[in-house]
Amino acid sequence: MMWKGFIEAMHIAPRSFLPMRSFEELTLIAGRGIEGDRYANQEGFYSDRPEEGRQITLFEVETLEALKRDHGIVLRAADHRRNITTRGAPLNHCVGRTIRLGETLLEGTRLATPCRHIEQITGMEVFTPLLHRCGLHARILRGGKIRIGDEVTLQDA
Repeated sequence: MMWKGFIEAMHIAPRSFLPMRSFEELTLIAGRGIEGDRYANQEGFYSDRPEEGRQITLFEVETLEALKRDHGIVLRAADHRRNITTRGAPLNHCVGRTIRLGETLLEGTRLATPCRHIEQITGMEVFTPLLHRCGLHARILRGGKIRIGDEVTLQDA
């Protein structure tokens, strides 16, 4: 599988119900999460059920485009509540794979499932359209800085 994607948007929130904030650069901390993010701070929606494989989340911008095209739903990158929005990276194929994100390395641990929390926050019925297209959870193997425009590739390709 040969492809090359890019980071299109990056968002974090310091606490669960706060709006996601956009960043041009973020610092990933190996084995922990994203500096300043709710999960690294143990203040996320699922922080009471810690899971090493949920240190960072990725989402395809192509899914946002499909929601608009196929369902008339306009969801912005900040609305899906995932940290990294990619373009050109087939995330559903990255479970169990090592992903290079800029200078960092991630391990895709499992596909994300849609949650009703996104519907509560946005007021839009997105649960069903996001089934099997809700992004990827990952563990941070090697930390460092990531920036908008950084490449997203498979390390083990």
